Formats: sequence, C-alpha cells, structure tokens
Amino acid sequence: MQRTTMDLWVGLFVVMGIAALMILSLKVGNLNVYNPSHSYVLSGNFENIGGLKVRAPVKSAGVVVGRVTDIQFSTQTYDAVVTMSMDSRFLFPKDTFASILTSGLLGEQYIGLAAGGDEVKLKDGDKIMKTNSAMVLEELIGRFLFNKASEDDSSL
Repeated sequence: MQRTTMDLWVGLFVVMGIAALMILSLKVGNLNVYNPSHSYVLSGNFENIGGLKVRAPVKSAGVVVGRVTDIQFSTQTYDAVVTMSMDSRFLFPKDTFASILTSGLLGEQYIGLAAGGDEVKLKDGDKIMKTNSAMVLEELIGRFLFNKASEDDSSL
C-alpha cells in the first residue's frame, strides 16, 4: 500500500473512534436526543428522591415516555416536587402511580409510571397524586442493623 492510502485509512479509523466515544458519552450522560415537539408537563411530590437527576428518564413498561425537567424543594410540604415533560403520544390515567426506581442494583435512578384504570386522562399541568419515594440503601442497612440489635437485646 502507498503511504497516502495508509494515512487515509488510519485517519478514517481515528475519526470513527472519536465519533463512537462521543455517542457513548452522550448515552452515559443522558444527553441523548429526547425533545418531542409536542409534550405536556406533569408533576409529583416525593418524600425522598434519592439520586434522581434532571434529564432522568420517565419510563412506563420499560419504554421512555418522558424526562425529568426540574426538581424543586417545597417549603409548604417539605418534600421534593419533580416536574416531568411527557411525550404527548402517551396519555396516562388520573390514577397513575409514579415510583422512583433504580436500573440494576446500583444504577441510575428513573421514574417508573404504572397506569391505573381511570378513564379520565392526565393533562398538561396536572399533578400525580400517588407517588412512591426512592429506596435509600443506607436507610435499609440502618433498619436491618437496628432490628438485629433489638433482637439480640430481647433474647437476653
């Protein structure tokens, strides 16, 4: 092979490697393109959001149906108010249940929606009334240790 042809191939592979790293970093950072032209906004109050972040996915049955757009602290109710932008193709009943879940054992956190059976659908600006906060690993370990300690005391 000639020197210029070899340089062309090496350059092509370097560009493909850089492009692959950029795509991977966008997927890992949740910066992949999710910008539906038609969306509606929902909110929900959670006692503990754990490690939930802005741009975290909102999933139903494993399908991404929206993204978290804002997280605020309410001084009236002393809990977190999570605002979600939902794709308008997916309408959910009024009695939808929102839970903060974790991908895998220690993966990223996301909001999982479980649709109810109500015929009335949520619309722009509505609040999801039924929420379930994140499970915090430290709290679970603390409860387990406290229960074990109290069992040992009662056996004496």
